[in-house]
Amino acid sequence: MNIKDILSKVDHTLLRQDATLDEIKEVCDDAIKFQTASVCIPPSFVKEATEYVQNKIKICTVIGFPNGYSTTSVKLFEASDAIANGADEIDTVINIGDLKAKRYDRILSELTLLKGICGDKILKVIIETCLLTDEEKIKMCELVTLSGADFIKTSTGFSKSGATREDVILFKEHVGENVKIKAAGGISSIDDATDFINLGASRLGTSRIIKILKEEVKKDDSSY
Repeated sequence: MNIKDILSKVDHTLLRQDATLDEIKEVCDDAIKFQTASVCIPPSFVKEATEYVQNKIKICTVIGFPNGYSTTSVKLFEASDAIANGADEIDTVINIGDLKAKRYDRILSELTLLKGICGDKILKVIIETCLLTDEEKIKMCELVTLSGADFIKTSTGFSKSGATREDVILFKEHVGENVKIKAAGGISSIDDATDFINLGASRLGTSRIIKILKEEVKKDDSSY
């Protein structure tokens, strides 16, 4: 697998609370230069980023982030607002408490409504695997599949830990054919990225891959 294949699956991410517009523009520039799948940024920057990139890169943003316990009405508004501002892809966090309490109908209803808002825009569902049992992860594979969402995603990157190879394997075994897998959180090397893709991830949420490549470019003026 060559580096361009890996980059084509990367959501180049900047979700730090103290991120500035100049930093957002920089990650957009990097995403365009390295031809990533998208740039994943906070919702407050979506409109400005959309205007800045002029359709040169897909804009992904997050809703109900990072805790997932906003009400469904708030998440629906956030999704609608993000799309109106130019977002191409939405990553939403489930209500983890509802999953723990086995309130599956509430989760499915919320995800189905969100997919309705997104329409042909991509919806990714973050389940925060580090807080879940395997049984709960398998149940979320079922609910994400039933909802019509496009991706199941491991992590926010803001909790105890991020993606694991074991979770991607578990997802691959239990999601429906219509659902793809996004691994996010802690993907810190080219080898990590390659492993997750080979195990079944179609997207990677990371900022580190491009940082590695930019360091290599500094050492060697030749193109990646």
